[in-house]
Amino acid sequence: MEGFILAAGYGTRLRPLTNDRPKALVEVCGKTLLQHAIEKLQAAGIDHLVVNVHHFADMVVDFVRSRQWQCTIDISDESAQLLDTGGGLKHAAHLFSGRENVLVHNVDVFSCIDLQDVESAHRRDGNLVTLCVSRRETKRYLEFSADGSLVGRAAEGLAFSGVSVVSPELFAMLPAADHPYPIIDEYIRLGHNHRIGCYLHSADHWLDVGKPDTLEKAKQWIHFSNR
Repeated sequence: MEGFILAAGYGTRLRPLTNDRPKALVEVCGKTLLQHAIEKLQAAGIDHLVVNVHHFADMVVDFVRSRQWQCTIDISDESAQLLDTGGGLKHAAHLFSGRENVLVHNVDVFSCIDLQDVESAHRRDGNLVTLCVSRRETKRYLEFSADGSLVGRAAEGLAFSGVSVVSPELFAMLPAADHPYPIIDEYIRLGHNHRIGCYLHSADHWLDVGKPDTLEKAKQWIHFSNR
């Protein structure tokens, strides 16, 4: 399994911390969000990562190159145009081997999700895409059928956790990366003919570190998990 860390966003919810740095380089307990994410994926056995960049792109590139990692890391450069989650994934496609599943992970997500178990479920269920989801409050719910296949958006349902596994066949099915587009809309479209499945996890084991108040929660999270 290979990995893709979505780290190109502006991080507007973290201002003023992101006025002079990208969201990926905001620190929690002495480590950047990007380092936390890289180490999480490395611990899952991933030895090849791609990180996309846009906002303060050079700072992210310099950070990645300044350290010795246990995996190889390629940069998907979106400096010219921020491509959103869908366009960003398509833009990075050529950097992957095309033979392995890809774990897609938001840089601002902390979780206890067993990433290897997610891929095992992905393979077992024969999914094109497997979305990690939980039962929690969100502004954007997803609806799944009784057999766990994505149906579409809903007024209530399950919340996407910013972590997923995609099969290499997905890349050829996505629109060209010449414009930004969200990936969930593409998954809903592809779900008519392909299995877009879900992996249900506990909301208690997940945290979106995208706002200043959740940075404090992240510090408590790390302290508790290291006990």
